[in-house]
Amino acid sequence: MFKYLKNDIPASIVVFFVALPLCLGIALASGAPPFAGMIAGIIGGIVVGTLSGSQIGVSGPAAGLAAIVLTAITSLGGYENFLVAVVIGGVIQIVFGILKAGVIGYYFPNSVIKGMLVGIGIIIILKEIPYFFGYDKATGGQFSFFKVEFESLFTPIINSIGNPSLGPLFIGVFALLLIIFWDNVLAKKAKIFTLIQGPFAAVVLGVLYTVITMGNETWGILSNHLVKVPIPDSFDSFLGQFRFPNFSVITKTEIWVTGFTIALVASLETLLCVEATDKIDPRKRVTPTNRELLAQGAGNILSGLVGGLPITQVIVRSSANIQSGGQTKLSAIIHGFLLLISVITIPNLLNLIPYSVLAAILLIVGYKLAHPSKFKKMFSLGWKQWVPFLITVILIVATDLLLGIGVGLAVGIIIVLVKSYQNSHFLHIKETDTKFHKVKMDLAEELTFFNKGAIMRELEALPKDTYLEIDAVKTRYLDNDIIEVLEDFIEKAKNRNIQIKLISDQGVLDNPSSFIEIFKSKS
Repeated sequence: MFKYLKNDIPASIVVFFVALPLCLGIALASGAPPFAGMIAGIIGGIVVGTLSGSQIGVSGPAAGLAAIVLTAITSLGGYENFLVAVVIGGVIQIVFGILKAGVIGYYFPNSVIKGMLVGIGIIIILKEIPYFFGYDKATGGQFSFFKVEFESLFTPIINSIGNPSLGPLFIGVFALLLIIFWDNVLAKKAKIFTLIQGPFAAVVLGVLYTVITMGNETWGILSNHLVKVPIPDSFDSFLGQFRFPNFSVITKTEIWVTGFTIALVASLETLLCVEATDKIDPRKRVTPTNRELLAQGAGNILSGLVGGLPITQVIVRSSANIQSGGQTKLSAIIHGFLLLISVITIPNLLNLIPYSVLAAILLIVGYKLAHPSKFKKMFSLGWKQWVPFLITVILIVATDLLLGIGVGLAVGIIIVLVKSYQNSHFLHIKETDTKFHKVKMDLAEELTFFNKGAIMRELEALPKDTYLEIDAVKTRYLDNDIIEVLEDFIEKAKNRNIQIKLISDQGVLDNPSSFIEIFKSKS
């Protein structure tokens, strides 16, 4: 694992600079103390990163939980009460892991997972544009991925383009061009430029620019355009930023309901992120999902005990890790230590980083996630792929992450059911003579209750005096619902003068009842 340090250290630095504003912003969006976001980021990196089986996934506070957290803090009567629910959520996640519930993520179709990645990429781009232009009235920024309405999304973008702040815009554009040039030109020229990543160079440049232009009304960076890390004035004040759960409320039903909600949503988001991250891992490694739930549960228990926000594996930081060349879990662990060291030693220096520079980094991340080629590829795969993909993307951008994923999954299931309905059998008209219509029906390999309606429709449509040949040679499983349909039809066929010939893997069966008995024994 340590042989990849030359890759993991630069990647961890990039993830650190991406995670820092996200940790703070998600805390603000959640109505929690800013330091709570830093705690979750530190634990997500060090503790979850160590326990997890994922080599390139990064965990921390999740924007997808912000709406739940914001509501829960108010409804539960304060942040300390909410922390009890976080601890309970962690315990439930460990139970999920023990019960091997990690397979849930594998039942989401690729079209929905890819739609999630693209939708998050678009959200990142749209929400970073106001910060890139230094727009004073931008709300939510890169931190609000929930309940995004089109008006609140596009109004700041339009206003920011029409009313930019020159200083943030100048250094933002310069940082963006530097990262692009660094990755596409310099990194291919010398090894030093792969060791020191473009985003890190952009952040250093941003800090220097802030110092040089300080006090300049036109080209300087105002304080509201800079990162804001809490600055303790003593060790006691640093410790005072930690909050502890009020376990006296643990018997309240609403605490347990919130804890279960956190566990369910955090687990689902983690499993979807694991699935998505494994797909974009250049080395195509597979994360053990049950172990991931155990690691996330342990992280949430610890985070809740010391005042942190709920933790999940998060796609923005994970994709930034992959795109920056991270190879092993050391990059996630090191990024956690960097967060810890930074809040203790250099909060004043961190507060010199312009948001527009961080926006430039995230614009690159968002573009890679939502690259136009991904739309082209999905459309080339046919409507069964691009319909749930596109619906997932649109709803994630227009509403929220979970609704987009949920509706995309529902559409994907409907498409599968429709195709299953259509492909349950194939009807062939073989020939017609003066007395009998000869019809052949080929049954699919597996038939379940989903296929019941299609088969009933075709059988009921057969005219009188039909010679029906049912070919089930390839059929390996008949659901009991289908067996009952065939049994009922065999009885009805006598009254309609329909003769039935049945072909199975055991040969031709002129007695329909023996055919039914064969598949009853199989099912």
